[in-house]
Amino acid sequence: MVDPVRNNVKRQEIKMLNRKLLEISGVLNVESFDSEEFLLETEMGFLMIKGQNLHIKNLSLEQGLVAIEGLVSELAYVDGNSPEKSKGFLGKLFK
Repeated sequence: MVDPVRNNVKRQEIKMLNRKLLEISGVLNVESFDSEEFLLETEMGFLMIKGQNLHIKNLSLEQGLVAIEGLVSELAYVDGNSPEKSKGFLGKLFK
């Protein structure tokens, strides 16, 4: 018998290899991206990835998987309750 409570558990996995390849599961949507910054909507919230020469290697939103290549310098979850972060987040969305 399958436990319905365990099926609703959110899960996200982030793998990084030598700061040059990033594989992320649990991705719901790619909100924005350029060569220096990605903003992903994930099961755990909005994830901001910063770096240099960033580009999508693989994308499958049906499976919730994204692979990003380039030099990764920062990973951060954007908390909508933080005034500093949310202002930057909203500013980027309405640019």
